[in-house]
Amino acid sequence: MTPTIMIALDFPTGQKALEFLDRFQEPVFVKVGMELYYSEGPSIIEEIKKRGHRIFLDLKLHDIPNTVKSAMKVLARLGVDMTNVHAAGGIKMMQAAKEGLMEGVQERGGSEIPMLIAVTQLTSTDEEMMHQELLVNGEMEDVVVHYAENARKAGLDGVVCSAWESPMIHERVASNFRTITPGIRLAGDAKGDQSRVATPAKAKALGSDYLVIGRSITKAADPVAAYARCKEDMGNE
Repeated sequence: MTPTIMIALDFPTGQKALEFLDRFQEPVFVKVGMELYYSEGPSIIEEIKKRGHRIFLDLKLHDIPNTVKSAMKVLARLGVDMTNVHAAGGIKMMQAAKEGLMEGVQERGGSEIPMLIAVTQLTSTDEEMMHQELLVNGEMEDVVVHYAENARKAGLDGVVCSAWESPMIHERVASNFRTITPGIRLAGDAKGDQSRVATPAKAKALGSDYLVIGRSITKAADPVAAYARCKEDMGNE
């Protein structure tokens, strides 16, 4: 299966994000993160939806279960296609997030519940940092799989992880448990602040379901052509 590409709209203003999107003639799947959402609020979601694009709202909620549940009820009203929490919040928090999401969808009269996923370890985190700064013991792969197992127990649809961890999650958690992988770069592009990166072709070979691609597309001289190159890199011309 060819993974779905999500373009990370890491822009400081809604105007810049919409000008970027208006260069595309076809609907795409985009990721709206903290910078853009905190700058513009819910209105940016409405504007992107008007253009026919799908949205992964990447706010990584992490708080006590009741607070996360209440927040998810509000986010559910936006009609996004995917949203997330931090797996480090624990099973009860993730279950509360799913409950809030379902209740919010019902309150707005909807029927389709957005995919809910959990962040395992940020792709900017390497094993030394995890051990020395976060005091999380164990191998990176084992920690990521354990967090993924907790997310599945909580009823979530998948996890955010690096492409390199996708095979283990599909093998050890569930073959249909989705892996959403940031840190995707075209060959020759700078890694930036990411530690565990992969090309689109490599991520496909590793079994990633969704590829989050930012700078390789958004910083390109021709973003539409760069998006096409990412698809071609996966053999999806």
